[in-house]
Amino acid sequence: MAASYDILVVGDYCLDLIFTGLPAMPALGKEIFSSGCTMLPGGSYNAAVAMHRLGLRVGWASDFGNDDFSRFVMDHARQEGMDDSLFVINPRPLRRITVAESFPQDRGFVTYYDRGPMIPAGFKMLVNKSARALFIAGLYYGNWFEMGVSLAKAKGMTLIMDGNSSEETLQNTPSLRKDLSKVDLFIPNASEACRITGKHDIQSALQALAELSALVVIKAGAEGAYAAQGGRVYYSPALPITPVETTGAGDCFDAGFIKAWLQGCRIEECLRWGNIVGGLSTLAQGGTGKVIHEKEVVEWLEKQS
Repeated sequence: MAASYDILVVGDYCLDLIFTGLPAMPALGKEIFSSGCTMLPGGSYNAAVAMHRLGLRVGWASDFGNDDFSRFVMDHARQEGMDDSLFVINPRPLRRITVAESFPQDRGFVTYYDRGPMIPAGFKMLVNKSARALFIAGLYYGNWFEMGVSLAKAKGMTLIMDGNSSEETLQNTPSLRKDLSKVDLFIPNASEACRITGKHDIQSALQALAELSALVVIKAGAEGAYAAQGGRVYYSPALPITPVETTGAGDCFDAGFIKAWLQGCRIEECLRWGNIVGGLSTLAQGGTGKVIHEKEVVEWLEKQS
């Protein structure tokens, strides 16, 4: 019998090397020193573990290799009590590494990925498993996406997708418009939303994406978060806190919003959940450096009421 999950998470693992306390961004021909360095799991691990800590039954499908980076992330996931039955361990290195130059207001990244397997772990999972919802931890489209969505929809699963991406737009990626129309909840950040739509402000990007997906949420960092559904626009301000480091905050926002959404909360409250979990995550290094449980979120909700 298939395992019972609230949500299935599809996406690549990554190992994050986060450098903080930098005097400036690196420049060619110059050496600079940071005052802090942290190594943590990242990529889709962030959202999967954040949801797990909030009490959701999470199945995370990711490909790993026989390398030290893969082992590091798998060990952390198991220490968190995550279900490892959906991990696919390939008999070769599968290194996925991001170096983050992190500043309080923003960060830059250098990333390296080994070539992935022909059939990704997420697709294998969808053949055999089911859940209330499927969360895709990045902007996916094309043949694999369409086949996976067909499987998920046939099993009655709600489709949720983050907007993590770097180049795709509605203009240069012909299938993107069609594929976004299949997404029940789309959660990009502000820069992703503006780039994807070709718009120059959040409100215009929100309106353009709302014409495609049933529910669109745009994460705007210190500005808060916006949502559009059924012709109505919602807004919730960010937490009044001073961030320590912001890597993975958007993934943690996703986890908070999804937790509340699957509980049947109103959109306004889902936004508050997202802002609380995402905001609190910035008080430590990396997306999961700070452990956030449901009790702490409820305490913040009570403070705000």
